[in-house]
Amino acid sequence: MKWSNRIRNISYAVREVVKEAKQLEKQGKNIIYLNIGDPIKYDFDTSEHLHNAVYNKKHITSYGDSLGLEQAREAIAKKSIRDGADVTKEDVVITSGGSEAINFCIGALMNPGENILIPKPDYPLYSFFSKFFGGEDNFYYLNEQNGWQPDVDNIRENVNEKTRAIVIINPNNPTGNVYSKKILQQVVDIAAEHNLIILSDETYDQIIFDGKKHIPMASIADDVPVITMNSMSKNYLVPGWRIGWMVMHDPENKAKTYLEGIKRMARARLSAVHHHQFGIAAGLEGTHDHITEMIKKLQNRRDITYQRLNKIDGISCVKPEAAFYAFPKIEMDIESDKKFIRDLLYQKGVLFVHGSGFGQKPGTKHFRVVFLAPPKILNKAFDKLEKFTGEINV
Repeated sequence: MKWSNRIRNISYAVREVVKEAKQLEKQGKNIIYLNIGDPIKYDFDTSEHLHNAVYNKKHITSYGDSLGLEQAREAIAKKSIRDGADVTKEDVVITSGGSEAINFCIGALMNPGENILIPKPDYPLYSFFSKFFGGEDNFYYLNEQNGWQPDVDNIRENVNEKTRAIVIINPNNPTGNVYSKKILQQVVDIAAEHNLIILSDETYDQIIFDGKKHIPMASIADDVPVITMNSMSKNYLVPGWRIGWMVMHDPENKAKTYLEGIKRMARARLSAVHHHQFGIAAGLEGTHDHITEMIKKLQNRRDITYQRLNKIDGISCVKPEAAFYAFPKIEMDIESDKKFIRDLLYQKGVLFVHGSGFGQKPGTKHFRVVFLAPPKILNKAFDKLEKFTGEINV
């Protein structure tokens, strides 16, 4: 039996690169994994008060409410209001990680043949679900020469009569950049002009470096519906809990029917993981000491990554401002970034993700680095990368 046509052209590079690495490990090769953004795989740990909030409950084996635990939705709404959104708990839907939020947002919005404007590079699930639901490709580029800010002119020229939404990923995965208020306001203006919804992925909104500020999209959208997606996974160091959410900011009540469509999808899957939802209020309203410590560690690792990459001949890298990703450019004569990453894995035992797995401007080649690992491991990986590129350049 064969898979369906909708699966044929779908891939998820972040996980798929692991298959060959695991095969090499079975053959006795040591692999340095810098491919996936899971802090718990390294020297980060979940705060004790979150564990206590989740595992001290007696009623955690039943189905939860389809839209989410009421006290958790209330805590999310309060955070959203603090961030400048005009919402109540009725505008909140809790999901099984941010991934399910992306699924719901696209599935409830887009008909076959329509499109959403997706950034390139992007987090691959946006392209995945767009294709899965029969959408047509429609992309805009992030400008590497402008610190990976969205190319607003490119957004404007690619809006067409079948465009339903604009996707914004800020702070950005895979580039690690933070968008300026000026750029975000221009995106809002385009959405207002064309009656579009903005899907704003703000998963890394608290992991910001160098004193920069994250601007919540809903805080500047006075006449445009914005669905803000977020999760516990990264900010609160619980990726395995699979707890995410979406919040509909709709000041002019333009998207009421759309939100009801999302709620229908939520009811059809019964509920998100029930007991982990008790950690949401504890996380959002409790101590945030772990974030201060996390940023301190990550900013040092960001500096190591940025400096080491830019010292390697044939590699350049824009300085990441948030999250734990860098998206360096390969400026060498190579066949493809995918082959570059595969050869690096086989020859040196270092695993990154090829840039084409996230999409990139035609004619360019990149790869994504996850800099969660301790400095000793990062430096070892960059030593191997430098030796590898030196052998190519000979």
